[in-house]
Amino acid sequence: MPILLTAVGLLGLAVGSFLNVVIHRVPAGLSIVHPASRCPACDAAIRTRHNVPVLGWLVLRGRCADCTAPISVRYPLVELVTGVLFVATTWQAARLDLLPALPAFLVFVAAGVALAAIDLDVMRLPNVIVYPTLALVLAGFVAATAFTGEVEALLRAVVAGTVLGALFLALAVAKPGGMGLGDVKLAVVIGAVLGYVSYPVVVVGLFAAFLLGTLAGAVLIVARRAGRRSLLPFGPALVVGALVAFFVGGAVSDAYLNLTHLS
Repeated sequence: MPILLTAVGLLGLAVGSFLNVVIHRVPAGLSIVHPASRCPACDAAIRTRHNVPVLGWLVLRGRCADCTAPISVRYPLVELVTGVLFVATTWQAARLDLLPALPAFLVFVAAGVALAAIDLDVMRLPNVIVYPTLALVLAGFVAATAFTGEVEALLRAVVAGTVLGALFLALAVAKPGGMGLGDVKLAVVIGAVLGYVSYPVVVVGLFAAFLLGTLAGAVLIVARRAGRRSLLPFGPALVVGALVAFFVGGAVSDAYLNLTHLS
């Protein structure tokens, strides 16, 4: 297990480095393949030795090697967060006996990091990320099912994704402007990911997302960074809520059931 966690952590750092490119280029409609990484200020190519996740930023002291323009701290943070989440997700998947489905969970984590950052930047959840994520997640679950022979989890993923998507679509139709279609599509992905674990985990993820979204909105209003009618990105709350549910959703649902049973 330590070898697996180490390998996955290094993979996560590398994926995080790529996600920085995705976060910067996808909203602008640019290719994520060409050209190679460049400084946004002077357009100079980033040297290979400076492209090492986290360490490259530290070596450069947060500045471009050519023009000394500051490099946002978000770059190493995205890399570090992705690496840590990859390790934590692997550990949790092993604890839940869901390692065959690990690739699907890691795809969601990577996409979730990118989507949350993009939604914070431009209040969009690009289809070019959401649709392939859903396809890859379902393909991963199908492959895991072929390996384990257990169909129930796959069926739960399909049902939960469909129901959560329908619920968010109803909310979007009931209150135009309050919920974007990007949130609806992301809800399908999240429903599938959490549904593969269990239905109670889906409920915890849904509750956590709305709670986090409400708290974030309240904090922004108190800080006078937003008004009561301001449109706020809900994607980050959905992603974080899903991650919270994946890691502690089972324990939370069990504690709630025990509490209600005792009462």
